[in-house]
Amino acid sequence: MPDAAALAWHQYRLERKLFWRNPTSAFFNFVLPLLFLFLFGAIFSGDQENLNVLVPGIAGMSIMATTFSALAMNVTFLREAGVLKRVRGTPLPTGSYLAAVGASAITNAVLQVGIVLACGRLFFGVGWPQDWGSLLVFVVVGVWCFAALGVAWSHVIPNFDSAAAYQNIVFLPTIFISGVFYDVDDAPKFLLDIAQVLPLVHVVQGLRGAMIDGSGLGDNASGLAVVAVWAVFGTIFAIRGFSWESRRA
Repeated sequence: MPDAAALAWHQYRLERKLFWRNPTSAFFNFVLPLLFLFLFGAIFSGDQENLNVLVPGIAGMSIMATTFSALAMNVTFLREAGVLKRVRGTPLPTGSYLAAVGASAITNAVLQVGIVLACGRLFFGVGWPQDWGSLLVFVVVGVWCFAALGVAWSHVIPNFDSAAAYQNIVFLPTIFISGVFYDVDDAPKFLLDIAQVLPLVHVVQGLRGAMIDGSGLGDNASGLAVVAVWAVFGTIFAIRGFSWESRRA
């Protein structure tokens, strides 16, 4: 176990270096959510009610971008490029490698949420979270949910050339339906009904409750349960469908 942990730490440090050396990954994981934050923040300037909706929404979107989107793309690339197959043939334990890849995505999510919180406090009149415990729980469960779903969705993607399209088929509709940029309660009923089935809207509402309303876990227990169900579903399919081999003939 100590050797496996040390190897996981070594691989994690390598994953961090590889991430920052890839400008595309850095852009979509860090810059794009912040662009949305400042763009819509400028549009809603002076409208504190909308800003109180926007900042938690972008925080939730950041969790999805750094886990679901990143892992769906990365796992597909590693599989189709033959990296996973080569890694499995090395002495590096499988668990250590997968733990390092997952921990790197989790690190990005935590950093991004922290940046959004700081930007909300400094530039958009949103105070520090009123319930840090609730915030932490929704971040942790949200990361678990979207990381698992990202790996599971990578099994559907046939090759890396189509990875961006497959990832955006899920990501873009989800962020617009789930109230990232507006209060989802103001949406038409059919959109609201769709949103309530998706995990992102409940993560956003949980973050908004912790950051803005001061509502605790008890007030958002049903939403947390929905996210947890999606997390379990994603974990099962992420494990069952995982392949170390490229799907190319």
